[in-house]
Amino acid sequence: MNSNATGPKRIFLVDDHPMVRERLAQLFEQTTDLQVCGEADDVSGAVDAIGRVAPDIVIIDLSLRNSNGLELIKDIKARGWKFPLLVLSMHDEAMYAERVLRAGAAGYISKQEGSQEILRAIRKVLDGKIYLNAEVAAGVLHRIVGSAGQDKRNPVESLADRELEVFQLIGNGHSTRRIAEMLGLSVKTVESYRARIKEKLALDDGVQLLQRAVQWVEHSNFKRGDDDDR
Repeated sequence: MNSNATGPKRIFLVDDHPMVRERLAQLFEQTTDLQVCGEADDVSGAVDAIGRVAPDIVIIDLSLRNSNGLELIKDIKARGWKFPLLVLSMHDEAMYAERVLRAGAAGYISKQEGSQEILRAIRKVLDGKIYLNAEVAAGVLHRIVGSAGQDKRNPVESLADRELEVFQLIGNGHSTRRIAEMLGLSVKTVESYRARIKEKLALDDGVQLLQRAVQWVEHSNFKRGDDDDR
């Protein structure tokens, strides 16, 4: 894929909220070096469109329609496409920043950041650098070097990416069969994920798993609601 060598850098937006995509497009219209070249609200639509428009950067939310931003990042990297990826999301940075970097993204920024910081993050990533806010970057570095604070992490952070996705879907009330349909997996595979999650979180049975997942989702939504009120 050939990126744009001259003129404004071309941005592809992947977010399941049309209003978010509209506001970002309006923000870029106020600049001379950035412009939107395409949009999508799920993984399949994004991959199809990105392959045609050859953007300079893709901005991805983690929660997409019937899909997951982490899987999109991995899909893009598996295809060998070289443009940088920046995650712009409301999810807990402490929980997801390291995950998106491992998956192949070049940065993570919260939707609660101001417009100028979002623009700074985009330009930094376009310049070949990594973007994280200072607090999150410090946490990632501490985990990498194995600091003593590691033991104080939420046990949910020990879940692998797909396990965390299944855990979140359980907390949202979806049955094993429905999760299998949503993720394109077999019921047996989802049951295996459930078993590993129970083991990692030291849960005795499916009832405790459901209770823990619901509590975690409610806590995450409450925290996001607090952020929205700021």
